[in-house]
Amino acid sequence: MTNLIKELSLKDLKTGEVAEIIGFKDEEIPVKLYEMGFTPGTKLLVKNKAPFGGPICISIVSNKSVLALRRSEADQILINKK
Repeated sequence: MTNLIKELSLKDLKTGEVAEIIGFKDEEIPVKLYEMGFTPGTKLLVKNKAPFGGPICISIVSNKSVLALRRSEADQILINKK
């Protein structure tokens, strides 16, 4: 039987949705993501998504930081919707 569960990444969320980071697609995740606070267990809120494949504006719920990520970076962050 095939695995029917699709991994959700941060880029799959819509504006206003909240999620928790559960891991990363690649073990070679850039250190800058850890430095910005994107660690497993962190809750995130999607504030805005730029059109035409532009960046995604993310708020870290615990400290209200607001950051922008490229969609390619957001695609590497695996999440669990809340």
